[in-house]
Amino acid sequence: MKIIIAGAGAVGTHLAKLLSGEKQDIILMDENEERLSKMGNNFDLMTINVSPTSVSGLKNAGVAGADLFIAVTPDESRNMTACMLANNLGAKKTVARIDNHEYLLPKNKEFFSQLGVHSLIYPEMLAAKEIVDSVKMSWIRQWWEFAGGALILLGTKMNEKAEILNIPLYELGSQNIPFHLVAIKRGNTTIIPRGDDSIRLNDVVYFTTTKKYIPYIRKIAGKENDADIRNVMIMGGSRIAVRTVQYMPEYMQTKIIENDFNRCNRLTELVNNKVMIINGDGRDIELLLEEGIKNTEAFVALTGNAETNILACLAAKRMGVSKTVAEVENIDYISMAESLDIDTVINKKFIAASHIYQMMLDADVSNVKCLTFANADVAEFTVKKDARITKAAVKDIGLPKGATIGGLIRNGEGILVTGNTVIQENDHVVVFCLGMMIKKLEKYFN
Repeated sequence: MKIIIAGAGAVGTHLAKLLSGEKQDIILMDENEERLSKMGNNFDLMTINVSPTSVSGLKNAGVAGADLFIAVTPDESRNMTACMLANNLGAKKTVARIDNHEYLLPKNKEFFSQLGVHSLIYPEMLAAKEIVDSVKMSWIRQWWEFAGGALILLGTKMNEKAEILNIPLYELGSQNIPFHLVAIKRGNTTIIPRGDDSIRLNDVVYFTTTKKYIPYIRKIAGKENDADIRNVMIMGGSRIAVRTVQYMPEYMQTKIIENDFNRCNRLTELVNNKVMIINGDGRDIELLLEEGIKNTEAFVALTGNAETNILACLAAKRMGVSKTVAEVENIDYISMAESLDIDTVINKKFIAASHIYQMMLDADVSNVKCLTFANADVAEFTVKKDARITKAAVKDIGLPKGATIGGLIRNGEGILVTGNTVIQENDHVVVFCLGMMIKKLEKYFN
């Protein structure tokens, strides 16, 4: 597959790194030669120093033979223009990063598709949805649903109250447990666990299960007494903040603290009456106390400054807030934020790249999520007739090391998988794997 990525910023470079590991024919183009030089020497891809809106530049990049053209520069208009030109010059499919949610309305999406912009990525909207998912349950770090919730993936951090610490997994497995433990994040290392592994204090553990057993996992993770979230305080009235409050459930009460008075006036027009807008500095402890931080279960920091967001979340934790979410756009700070016990880190560049990455893969992979912290992917495969995975029980199939099957959906019902499970045609199988392995796994399901 020949893929041209226009824009060597954070989204473009992260996407290029992901795809270069998949043995695709990747071309990264940008006007900034310095950005390109950092990429070309370290990854299996070609770089071209040209403008993405230059017709001659696109021709030189070989856009006529491109299976996919992705425009992810910071400028929405340039992305749209580049996609239109690329499609006109022969690119089969185009994707543009946008900053205007109105473009996603069905009538507008159809209009842009006719012009040659086939898919639109709006990172702020994707980030807002992740934030809402993360605050719905205070004790969960990451949450994902398959087949409308028939099967659940959740990640949570182990505290000293957890009942499953220091027990070999083969012992847990012999107890007919109603979950599958698919990965452990320990420090900066991701482990796809085997029988001899065990869970330790402060591990972030990823489970697959069905909805009825979520309370059981909460109990064994030692999180029964964590407060359910009813009150949310957001620092920073950004576009992500506006989208977040629009997706918030009805039962949550939300306050937005914004330092800019004019932005506060604009926010009152953009959000509904249930959301309280406060003009002030979200780093002001007295203001936070005055606005009820002690009675707030979730604090979400969405300013444009990663350091400010991290420090504000730490201050909120010290004042008793059980759930903190920080937007951290500086990729170098993500692991630091995790080590400082920020519950959920939002990086809209990673989220956008993950979403586009899903589109790169064959249609047989219907669902892919790149976990921000775990350097791992979760993929949902649909099993084809006579696929290799159907020929024997899971334990005898010989899946590569670094991959594990978390569960499957059969006739709309979520089913946990054991070594003795035999997978059938048309099953939707959820696989958890270390980064860059999805292509290797496709041969088992096709």
